[in-house]
Amino acid sequence: MGAMNILMLEDEPLVAASLIKLVKQLEPEATIEGPVASVAEAQELLKTAKPDLIISDIQLADGISLDVFTDSNISCPIIFTTAYNEYAIRAFKVNSIDYLLKPIDKKELQSALDKFHLLQSKFGNDIYLQQINELFSDFKNSKKFKERFTVHHGRNIILVQSSDVACFTKEEVIYLVHKDGKKYITDFRSLDEIEELLDPKQFCRANRQFIISLPYIESMRSDETGKISVKMKLQQCPEVIVSKEKASSFRKWVEG
Repeated sequence: MGAMNILMLEDEPLVAASLIKLVKQLEPEATIEGPVASVAEAQELLKTAKPDLIISDIQLADGISLDVFTDSNISCPIIFTTAYNEYAIRAFKVNSIDYLLKPIDKKELQSALDKFHLLQSKFGNDIYLQQINELFSDFKNSKKFKERFTVHHGRNIILVQSSDVACFTKEEVIYLVHKDGKKYITDFRSLDEIEELLDPKQFCRANRQFIISLPYIESMRSDETGKISVKMKLQQCPEVIVSKEKASSFRKWVEG
């Protein structure tokens, strides 16, 4: 058996450098490809690359890495890493062998690699690969959306139902705007993470700064350039501009 080939998906250079250093200490014979920072780059690479193991952050530069694995024909195990545990259940719906929370602990990484070696023969089994493909299929067909969010109000943590969310907005941090007009700080790092959890029938990513909820739209108007200005029912969700490129799909979303 030749040296193990590991593909690393990670969009934070310092984190990637630290993780590569750890892996080399624990698996000195392994070759490491990457770090790959985006879903698009990973999907393109995996058209030809055949890694023995993938170590992947869940949040990449342009979206959620789970999209890489549900859209690609992956037949090797995956160790997921993330600073957030929001996606733990989803992660184990694909062929994950472990789920490591950042900062990565060396002993926990060693344990994950040990599990990989124990299971390695299983991933070459046709029946097992068929089971993995069924898991991917189940994951695609039974996606559940987040029904409530935890937010911060001073020292208190509050539960907010998704149906009560008027919009999410990105400033220095990610805010949730409640239907009563109150703005709450969330623990999310990006709107990409939130977008993945929301029911697209109710929520739409209008632009880089806003995810808006359909019931809280008051009116819309187009300008001469083709952009759409959206007026929300709440002052805390200011006028939202939808680009010309997204205008058509936005109209279809509004019209159902």
